[in-house]
Amino acid sequence: MSRNNESFHSGFITIIGRPNVGKSSLMNAMIGEKIAIVSNRPQTTRSRIMGVLTHDEYQMVFLDTPGIHEPKTRLGEYMMHSVRDAMDGMDCILTILDVSHITDSDIRIASELKEKKVPAILALNKIDLVTPENILSATARMADLGYDEIIPVSAKTKSGLDDLVSCLRKHLPQGPRYFPDDMITDQPERILCAEIIREKALRHLRDEVPHGIGVEMVKIEAINDRLTEINATIYCEREAHKGIIIGKHGSMLQTIGSEARSDIEKLLDTHVNLRLWVKIRPDWRNNASDLKNLGYDSR
Repeated sequence: MSRNNESFHSGFITIIGRPNVGKSSLMNAMIGEKIAIVSNRPQTTRSRIMGVLTHDEYQMVFLDTPGIHEPKTRLGEYMMHSVRDAMDGMDCILTILDVSHITDSDIRIASELKEKKVPAILALNKIDLVTPENILSATARMADLGYDEIIPVSAKTKSGLDDLVSCLRKHLPQGPRYFPDDMITDQPERILCAEIIREKALRHLRDEVPHGIGVEMVKIEAINDRLTEINATIYCEREAHKGIIIGKHGSMLQTIGSEARSDIEKLLDTHVNLRLWVKIRPDWRNNASDLKNLGYDSR
């Protein structure tokens, strides 16, 4: 065990990319635990999320960030502020591209990120969706961007994951253990539970609803060692959206609650009594008070 000597390496690795390239999925895969929620909806990640991977010889502190986009609301501005915050003091940058769909915007952003004065790794994610020829072509196309290394990976199949971790390990500076060995995130339980509920809503709701969804944790209380009571409110922006979230005879809300309860029970290792309500908050994404209630600093 090289716990406190010069051979131990550690550092903060900021994960950057456009929406839906698989940043959260890749961080979850590297850590081996579900730290950040995932969905096929753009801008699923709204805050900076920390994940910690600790080994006998190194500790990687990942900072998963919202997808880079042009903000149109105060929530969007908060998300982009989270990205900028995550760039401060980083030891390495991990840029993620979706190899099955590389756009000019992807290349522009990847090129701009490489200008940071730290080691930079480019991960071409979702290689399970393309042919080996496509991977070679994309790697050659990205070669001129100047990244220290380009690693093809798949968060879904875990192909290339060991190569990516080994690559990141090489670029970590010597440093201390910033966090205990058994710590994998700094997210409080109430935030993790709220995110699980939002993930299940994202999974089932129609395209026009998810961006207007927020979850406020009203109550989370351990009744005893075997039971936790949770009350949460799902925010939406329109009356029509409220009806969709609740569903016919409450069927959609029951589905969201049932799936969320199952995951939360695994997280907390207790039975969970989960009660969900739905409230309309017109334009909450631009309301400072609502953003604060939902855990987003409106700045």
